[in-house]
Amino acid sequence: MVETTAVVIGAGHAGLSVSYYLSARGIDHIVLERGEVANTWRTERWDSLRLLTPNWQARLPGFAYDGDDPDGFMTMTETVDFIARYARFVNPPLYTSTTVTSVRPDRIGYEVVTNNGVVYARSVFLASGGFNLAKVPPIAAALPDQVRSITPLEYRQPSDLEDGGVLVVGVSATGVQLAEEIHRSGRPVTVSVGEHVRLPRVYRGRDIRYWMDVTEVSTERFDEVDDIVRARQVPSPQLVGTPERRTLDLNALTDQGVRMVGRLAGIKDGKAQCSGALRNKVKRADLKMDRLLNTIDEWITERDLDGRYDPPHRFEPTRVESSPPLELNLDNGHIRTVLWATGYRPDYSWLHLPVFDHKGRLRHQGGVVTDSPGLYVIGLNFLRRRNSSFISGAQADAHDLVEHLNNHLAARVPVGVR
Repeated sequence: MVETTAVVIGAGHAGLSVSYYLSARGIDHIVLERGEVANTWRTERWDSLRLLTPNWQARLPGFAYDGDDPDGFMTMTETVDFIARYARFVNPPLYTSTTVTSVRPDRIGYEVVTNNGVVYARSVFLASGGFNLAKVPPIAAALPDQVRSITPLEYRQPSDLEDGGVLVVGVSATGVQLAEEIHRSGRPVTVSVGEHVRLPRVYRGRDIRYWMDVTEVSTERFDEVDDIVRARQVPSPQLVGTPERRTLDLNALTDQGVRMVGRLAGIKDGKAQCSGALRNKVKRADLKMDRLLNTIDEWITERDLDGRYDPPHRFEPTRVESSPPLELNLDNGHIRTVLWATGYRPDYSWLHLPVFDHKGRLRHQGGVVTDSPGLYVIGLNFLRRRNSSFISGAQADAHDLVEHLNNHLAARVPVGVR
């Protein structure tokens, strides 16, 4: 049995950032990791993936990218190395190969059960990430037996797939990247288009992430938006990290020969039924992109900086064929694989506390879990700021949450007691 003030579950960039600030505050704690440091990056990503944020944005508390390619994009090997170097820098009280099987309330706070023993703590930080499980819609169960169903957590490279056509469902960052890679392998690819966020890689000579930083779009807080529940469901932007800083949107995929259909609405009698609202979906994404570009242009003009950057311009509207098909035959052998790029969700099956809403989502206010004093979460989409799920977003979020805990401890109120 071990007793400590705080337990951090997860030794990725977010959990290590929390450990950094806990140490700075002199709060005793331990970090538990089911595998190795950066385990998810090591074991649950496809081979060719690069970060979609430029290297100069790789910033963690007390640590930052120091290589010779600040405008490049880290490969997975480089990302794992970056986080591993950060772990050596932080030097946390770390226990690897330690899987948490249960977190329950206890008289001093929380009982954390692991495969290596039990820990009692006044507070717990959930830093296991928001990408543990793939979201697969129930209609996947209706796929014909001869069509393989796969998620991005299982996919590694095109050669792992059967020969033949592939239907990629979802066109956020993951969907467009995998659609392009699979199509380049010689397989016919169709993408099913639902809600998405279209962004250019570069605008007016600078990376779009630069603009989102300087205009403070990235750092907009959870308590500054009208509907935070809706904001947290917004898909990841259509961005890809490449040495050429290419834009990879639906037009780029169309130019390569990838076909677009509407949102997959159902599967019946061996046929995929597609929504007829494809044109509306892409028009909405185009309008939202133009609004962001307008915000950037206004920011530049208000500061009399137009001469410093390239002139403003707009991008070609997303092209849609005149009559997109409303059905796809899944029985004729043309489509052999369906890849569900339909998002991810966290896995809290081991969290035995009354902290979930009716949809099974963790209830929290900016990472402070509701009705469970001393319980925190970090690393989720728009946790405290729009950039919370990115590496660069962990620093501010970890600082705020550790300060919340420090103030709570200073009040000498027993955590977990109401």
